[in-house]
Amino acid sequence: MYKKIDSYINRLLEGSTPDKPLWNIENIRQGKPAHWNYIDGCMMTALMNYSDITGDTRYAEFAENFIDYYVREDGSILGYSAEKYNLDDINEGRVLFELYRKTGKEKYRKAIELLRGQLAEQPRTDTGNFWHKKIYPDQIWLDGIYMAQVFYVLYQKEYGGGDYTDTMSQISNVRRLMFDEEKGLLYHGCDCSRKAFWADSDTGLSENFWLRAIGWFTVALADIIEIIDNADNKDQLCGIFRDVISGIAKYADPETGMYYQVVDKTSAEGNYLETSGSSMIAYAMLKGARLGVLDKKYADLGRKTFDGICSKYLAVSEEGSLELGGICLVAGLGPEDNRRRDGSYEYYISEPVVKNDAKGVAPFLLCYTEVKRLEN
Repeated sequence: MYKKIDSYINRLLEGSTPDKPLWNIENIRQGKPAHWNYIDGCMMTALMNYSDITGDTRYAEFAENFIDYYVREDGSILGYSAEKYNLDDINEGRVLFELYRKTGKEKYRKAIELLRGQLAEQPRTDTGNFWHKKIYPDQIWLDGIYMAQVFYVLYQKEYGGGDYTDTMSQISNVRRLMFDEEKGLLYHGCDCSRKAFWADSDTGLSENFWLRAIGWFTVALADIIEIIDNADNKDQLCGIFRDVISGIAKYADPETGMYYQVVDKTSAEGNYLETSGSSMIAYAMLKGARLGVLDKKYADLGRKTFDGICSKYLAVSEEGSLELGGICLVAGLGPEDNRRRDGSYEYYISEPVVKNDAKGVAPFLLCYTEVKRLEN
């Protein structure tokens, strides 16, 4: 099955252009014009990693051509608006650092500064954490740690003198505010003002443990631990990382190694083993073990999860093409005018489950790069 993964990825690339990528199912369904977004950003990160481990330059070249389409010569970015203060829009910027080192194109450096400028003005909660978006005031989402903080630490390492104080504070606050000690799991969101309709009136926390949110957080920690060069900061992050991985590992499906859409409600009606979050957890485990941060047993568990995804959801369609299924299209909390997104169990299992969306494909490919590292 592994050999088929290469042809699967190649098929997605061959059918995609920068303005119409096959893997951005949200854009396709909503008919949105081409714009800078985290979904494509996840895929570009995965492709550049894949190019690195395989030595096949086609994947990095695709990513460079893709980003080139969006970043103009003056550093402005197609479809990007800093005024939205949307942390999701920072994510795609992480590939700019490598592209700038590789090409020396000043437009990439200018785009980096444009995105960094958003973070400088990003509204913050009373804890000092970034708001997830302007439309989500006073809210911390686990997703946002991946979306913004990996870019942030790359910037601080390259241009900020290695000062990671802000990132460390924001991640520590997540661990303090959003981690359930008894269950070993992180809640999806926290409204520090406790005003959101989905938030607990005492804690500000959302109601459930959504798999992909936890996945985003674990991937962020794995990537940031690899990037930062401050030993004390790294030790602190490693402690948080171990707590989170140890906590979620208890909920792995015994047969497949995968995890459920709502993590702790494994036997609830309608719950399902979900691809994107499972891929993220597996990637974080494999990478953490490779970096020496996690016990080697987690490499085995991560490999089992990856193989479980391949067995359960990587399948040939009726048309004869390989498809990756079991991917939750999207889930969120609010805003006020969208009360269906209330953080309830019923809400999380009601969102569409799709095939070939990059929120699943990209972490699956990242996980595959870690599997290949084991074999090299």
